Amino acid sequence: MNNGHDPRIRILRQPAPGLLGRVCFGALGLVVLVAAFFFVGLALATGAVFAAILALRWWWLRRKLARELRTGTVEGEYRVIEAVVSDRRPDRAGE
Repeated sequence: MNNGHDPRIRILRQPAPGLLGRVCFGALGLVVLVAAFFFVGLALATGAVFAAILALRWWWLRRKLARELRTGTVEGEYRVIEAVVSDRRPDRAGE
């Protein structure tokens, strides 16, 4: 029943890289790690600035609204879309 084949499983793999290959892969890994560190740092700094701007805007609007509520006047802008002049007085109930 033995037809001459070796029953062991053979795994083909590339030979291990030499010293120059390991140094190049290590340097490349270090460059990628440093780039990722700076990218994450930049993203966190940008997020912090954005959050500070939003917090400052929120504080300013709350301060402005509180001041307007204390004085009793609320400033705003408006635009007249359609002007209607009427001579009629509103109807009074009971007359």
